[in-house]
Amino acid sequence: MVSSENLCMGCMREIGEEKKCPYCGYHTDTAQSPPFLPVRTVIANRYLAGKVVDYNGEGVTYIGWDLEEKRAVNIRELLPASITTRTASNLFLQVRLGSEGTYAQLRRSFEELWVKLMKLSGLSALIRVTDVVEDFSTSYAVYDHFDGISLRDFLLRSKTGYISWEKARQLLMPTLSTLGTLHNNGIIHRGISPNTLVIGEDGKIKITGFSIAEVRTAGSPLTPQIFDGYAALEQYGFNVRQGPWTDIYAFTAVLYRTLIGSEPISARDRMVNDTLMIPGKFAEALPAFVINGLINGLQIQPRERTHTVEQLRAELSASPAASAAGSNYGRQSAPEPKVPSKTASPAPKAKKKAKKEKSTASLFFLSLLGVILAGTLIVGGVLIALDKTGKINLKKPGETTTSVIPDVEQVQVPDFSPYSYDAVQANPVFNEKFKITAVEEFNASVDAGYIISQSVQADTYVAKGSPIVLTVSKGTEKITLPNVLGKTYDEAYRQLTGLGFKVEREDTSEGTFSDGRVIDVSLPDNEEYDMGTSVTLKVYVAKTTEEYPSRSYTYPDRTTTSASQDGTTTVPASQPSTTSAPLPTTPQTQSAVTPSPGGDTSQAAAQ
Repeated sequence: MVSSENLCMGCMREIGEEKKCPYCGYHTDTAQSPPFLPVRTVIANRYLAGKVVDYNGEGVTYIGWDLEEKRAVNIRELLPASITTRTASNLFLQVRLGSEGTYAQLRRSFEELWVKLMKLSGLSALIRVTDVVEDFSTSYAVYDHFDGISLRDFLLRSKTGYISWEKARQLLMPTLSTLGTLHNNGIIHRGISPNTLVIGEDGKIKITGFSIAEVRTAGSPLTPQIFDGYAALEQYGFNVRQGPWTDIYAFTAVLYRTLIGSEPISARDRMVNDTLMIPGKFAEALPAFVINGLINGLQIQPRERTHTVEQLRAELSASPAASAAGSNYGRQSAPEPKVPSKTASPAPKAKKKAKKEKSTASLFFLSLLGVILAGTLIVGGVLIALDKTGKINLKKPGETTTSVIPDVEQVQVPDFSPYSYDAVQANPVFNEKFKITAVEEFNASVDAGYIISQSVQADTYVAKGSPIVLTVSKGTEKITLPNVLGKTYDEAYRQLTGLGFKVEREDTSEGTFSDGRVIDVSLPDNEEYDMGTSVTLKVYVAKTTEEYPSRSYTYPDRTTTSASQDGTTTVPASQPSTTSAPLPTTPQTQSAVTPSPGGDTSQAAAQ
């Protein structure tokens, strides 16, 4: 019986008491920092999370262990880092303020996608999805762990970097059938590429890398993951509807890479200048119907592209249906390609374009895949000529083009700002694609350990392995409060503001101190505080005594009353008296108040 305690969290094989796995090299003391789950976290009381194996703007994939069935699985967690956070002390996902509605919609899309995939798990080229669960305030999909090699690595390890059409047909056509079933069930992959097609030990391909639409489209709330060269034009943020034709473009681009040995040019770049080329030896060797399928599947504009898997399969099989439909199946203005044999006598004349506004980019690639005849061939109004190197150069009259682009993988730079530097270091995908280094600086607005900026702007495409320097926050700078008691206010103010404190003043005249000196500080000295902390200085201000001149007030004789039979009794008043009083503070006439013997007051006009 396999014990989960003795499992390597990097490959889910038993390693006993070993610290370093002899199979994959994973060390048991390796930490997995937020926002990823720590290794050995139990999800939904059943699944043990291991090492991160993949990550994009939508979420993260862990290798895992099914505690009930005692087998390795893959666990996909919805973890959109651009709108959520997670700390080491609280594994429950926290949604950023104002993004609650967006997160709820993403979560619905995630669960709907994986529930659909679970219902289709019997397809030959599809990974088997076994469960969709909830925990830690997010959602998880569980599917079979699948050992294999990506199509990209398979091609790179081959002697030539490409394979023949016959081998490609056996390898890829079953995948095309599964893709058609996915489309019929409302699932568009949007990420078909040599990286997401994995060849198993049985030599068959499985489709991996499923994600929701938002992460495969530029301009969404998520950091996009777009496979440049394989992504269709509509995925780059252009206001164009996506559909099965989006995957058609990707699959045909994969076929192009498999047969030719070089990466297709980005659809976004082809819109500006379509310089996609093919060496003459491949054009001569490929069957005409394969070239026809490539032409129609790689049209830049969706309306001109093959729209269904069924039609693409027919074109790649040279079926009568495909021949009857021509190259206009599912498109509005795609020209019908002419693919004569090498032995044909005169070159056939090209048909005129159905619409003059057909994109230059489409015409370039349409012409690219024509078959070379002796001398030159006119296809779609574009001249195809064989140069001295044996490559097909495509050009309009009077226009030149570039040579074949070398096979250098381009990768998209993500937005690192939502992540801590620890999370970036722990992410195997980031470290596989880029050479990441860091510099630190204080920043009061970014939490310590998180990314402030990056040397290469997000969404930029760079060669794989390019260096990226991340500026990491050291948090708010700390400053020590010195002892300023007894100093003049000006001296203390200059010293504290020079260190980075904000200084406020409070005056007092209580007590006896030297005038203008600091007699109290609102914070204890010799302790550290954040840069910009406010400190209040209490400053003694001596009392000022003002001498006022005296003025005499003469009170006239007057009488007071006392009780008598008629209610009043006259009592002689005292003799007129003169008193001195301070000069009033205002020049206005004031009244003097004299208390009466009974406690009442009487008013007398000031002289």
